[in-house]
Amino acid sequence: MSGHSKWASIKHSKGKADKQRSKIFSKLSKEISVAAKLGDKDPVMNPRLRSAIQAARSANMPKDNIERAISKGSGEGDDFNLEEVTYEGYGPGGVAILIESMTDNRNRTVAEVRHALTKFGGNLGAEGSVSYLFKQTGLITVSGIEDEDKIVETAIELGAEDIEINDDGSIEIMTSPNDLVDIKDALSNEEINIDIAEVTMKAATDVSINLKHAQSMMKLLDMLDDLDDIQTVHSNAEISNDILEQLN
Repeated sequence: MSGHSKWASIKHSKGKADKQRSKIFSKLSKEISVAAKLGDKDPVMNPRLRSAIQAARSANMPKDNIERAISKGSGEGDDFNLEEVTYEGYGPGGVAILIESMTDNRNRTVAEVRHALTKFGGNLGAEGSVSYLFKQTGLITVSGIEDEDKIVETAIELGAEDIEINDDGSIEIMTSPNDLVDIKDALSNEEINIDIAEVTMKAATDVSINLKHAQSMMKLLDMLDDLDDIQTVHSNAEISNDILEQLN
């Protein structure tokens, strides 16, 4: 366990810039459709689809939208030709970046990603250049905890792989991707409030960046987030709480 929020800090700050509801729904729909395409359309039998549906519900996405996305991915709707492509590169201060996309035009998407990285002092890397630094993991974040020991004990009993207690009092629980939803549901049944429950990429090592690079990093994240084809961005950038406060 550690006492400092690292790899989740950028995501929390970046979330404040997510203002376009339709864009959020579009990205959630893509994830649901691809999950349904690659696995069973029954969320009970498809952990990735189950997680995607829960994320959509958390964002107040209408039930009809969710059902259409499932139908589209499972071949019951219009032609579905999206493919998953992950881009690897470096950002401000030399941080490693993984950019997950769903696209119907690789040439368009790679050009947009390369432009964004270059604009803010980064560059696109070759396949495998940074992916080895990241591991797919389930992340559950809880806050407003009165009894930290109880949360830790409960999470361990449920099969959590790691637990981090942050300076702000929040707790990050790492799980295997397949166990994420089951552990999240079990915690909810214990009346534990869940802030975040998602599958993400956790960096093995972090790179601390200064205020200037942090400013560029946040602008880069905003630009990537505005691209229709980009689903999620992961980085090993570590931004101190003091710098985060200045950025906010």
